[in-house]
Amino acid sequence: MRGGLPSASLSALRGPAVRRLLALRQEQKLTTRHVRLMAQSLEVTERTVWRWLAAAERDESAAAEPGARAQTRDRFTVTPEVRRLLALWKGNVAAVHRELTARAARQSPPAAPPPSLPTLHRAIQRDLTPGERAGLAGGERAARKHHVFLARPRPWRNKVWETDHVQAPVLVEVDGKPRRPWITWFTDCATNAITGVAVTPGHPSRESVLAALRSAVLREDPYGPFGGLPEKVRVDRGKDFLSRTVTAAFDLLDVTVEDLPAYTPHLKGTVEGLNRAVESMFLAALPGYVRQPRPGKRASRPKDEVLLSFEDFTARLLGWTSWWNTEHRPSPLRGKTPLEAWQDDPTPLRDVPATDLWTFTLEDAGTRTLTTRGIRFRKRDYVGPWMTGQAGIQVRVRFMPHHDHRIEVYHADTGRYLGPADLADQATEEQLRAVRRARSARARRLKKDLEASQRERYAAVNQPEAPQRLGTLTTAQAEAELAQTADTDLAQLAGLPKSPLQQLTWSPSTTASAMPPWRTSATATSSSQPSTSCSGCRRTASSMPAQTERSMAWSSARTEAASLTSRGP
Repeated sequence: MRGGLPSASLSALRGPAVRRLLALRQEQKLTTRHVRLMAQSLEVTERTVWRWLAAAERDESAAAEPGARAQTRDRFTVTPEVRRLLALWKGNVAAVHRELTARAARQSPPAAPPPSLPTLHRAIQRDLTPGERAGLAGGERAARKHHVFLARPRPWRNKVWETDHVQAPVLVEVDGKPRRPWITWFTDCATNAITGVAVTPGHPSRESVLAALRSAVLREDPYGPFGGLPEKVRVDRGKDFLSRTVTAAFDLLDVTVEDLPAYTPHLKGTVEGLNRAVESMFLAALPGYVRQPRPGKRASRPKDEVLLSFEDFTARLLGWTSWWNTEHRPSPLRGKTPLEAWQDDPTPLRDVPATDLWTFTLEDAGTRTLTTRGIRFRKRDYVGPWMTGQAGIQVRVRFMPHHDHRIEVYHADTGRYLGPADLADQATEEQLRAVRRARSARARRLKKDLEASQRERYAAVNQPEAPQRLGTLTTAQAEAELAQTADTDLAQLAGLPKSPLQQLTWSPSTTASAMPPWRTSATATSSSQPSTSCSGCRRTASSMPAQTERSMAWSSARTEAASLTSRGP
């Protein structure tokens, strides 16, 4: 800054000053005093001002930016090729310059040399905006940081809600394992109030959206005083929010769903701001916060850290939600809390009874017949005490997604609610835990086997050559593994669901061609010995019962597999 004004402001005043002096010259009123006063105001010499005037008389474009560097026709500008190379090299200007130099050297005859590195830097800074440079280096998300966004006018309460899933960066204990829970919530854009929230230990689903929607609409304890039906809900193309069950519930509640374009978080800034605020204002102070800076080269979680239980985490989150609604004063509300802004808004609310809301948020599974065994739904039977004496009627089944233990039953013709039906022969909690342990063990064993089968080592090279696989087997090891594979294939062949006679119509030539070379002679020899042959099975196939055919087929398969295993290589 020189004198009273910054240099940028003085440069911006040059154009209007020179144009004023040109007007005085055309009116033949220009004097040296005018030039001297202008030079003192712009903090330049009188000679500089006279030079600007002379340049402006020769070229009218010079009057727009007096003193700017003259633009010559051969000045280097950013070309489409340079833009593509900037995107290829992630904004690395030095790498782009090396690529341009190499391309010019490969041409025949050699092309003109590319601009120097400083010239390329200046051209990129001059011809590309900061958003374009960031986008070529980091993609659309990086370019979005340089965009200018408009603010929507603040509507009235329940005019627009926004909803979203967010995974909490906190590990909590769920069934003895650390997990990061997911939070689903609805927020009112007019008052910044959190109208509804639902917490899921695992990945969220449409059931999470419906649970959060019920807590958002209901206004009685423990959900109120916020709630009622909104006019519009903004979602971000999430498949859970656009599922058939959720959209049907919104349609029945007369709520418009605004499906925003993909990758536009700025279009639902209220809930995105809430996602950022909950981490910095609440989650960062909880034990198990995964983004906590930790000492050491490997930022691992301390082994003695005690994690919150899922119940404790949910209770704390609900407490923080209550604090946000009743005590926090967001800056857009100008000193008011969300509760005060909600109560000061006289807009009438649309309420829905809890029983009707529960019905609207259930998924329809069609009609079923009530039999003496109850209602058959998804290959399982559901029963209820109200079913006595009503076998034979047609009913309509509705259920909450992923809640397999209970369904809600309505009369198919009148739509009257009949009652709930619980799963018959439901497994005990001990049985469920045993099944989960068995599934986990099987998954770990499969993962270990897959990793072992893919762990192949190759020799390191320092010259271009074909890859050389490492690891050798002895002849005995190879024969043993092939024998085990052949026996497994025979067992799988005998267990195919086709007709046993179709499985066992072998011939010596087919068997020999399918076996390894070192077993061909043994197989051919065994096929000539008297045994229960498949040709005999084919001759009597039309006269023997199906069960007798199956028994003979299994016996033949076991006999053949045992004979092949006993001979060895």
